Amino acid sequence: MTNQEIFDLMDRFQRSTIHAMKLSGEDFSIELTKAPPAPVAAAVAAAPAPVQAVPVQPETPAPQAEGPTVDAPLVGTFYAAPAPDQPPFVAVGDRVKQGQTVCLIEAMKMMSEVPAPCDCVIEAILKNSGELAAFGEPLLRYRPC
Repeated sequence: MTNQEIFDLMDRFQRSTIHAMKLSGEDFSIELTKAPPAPVAAAVAAAPAPVQAVPVQPETPAPQAEGPTVDAPLVGTFYAAPAPDQPPFVAVGDRVKQGQTVCLIEAMKMMSEVPAPCDCVIEAILKNSGELAAFGEPLLRYRPC
């Protein structure tokens, strides 16, 4: 069974009215379950109380980084240093060469080096070592040289 077939099966299961399903093949077994819907009351005892509108403050967007950034090439854990007891690859103010490793991303126990895209000066480190990084999330801000 391919991944796409599994995802299609999960999607159809989620949209269905069944609450449990088990499927087995020669080399796989899948079991899907979901909570049954809450019972609906037979009669409404009273009309619902009116809801008072509360003005909602619009969320202020996070400040955008000024200048180009080195973004996470995959989802994983950001590491600023090659090992916990070693100094970081780069610090704010460091001048780096194109292709020089500026950090690591760990995904599924595999370490991936993240290179500098050009000769540049590191202006900010936007993640803390050990934090999860999303795909495309800015990790470092730099100024091209």
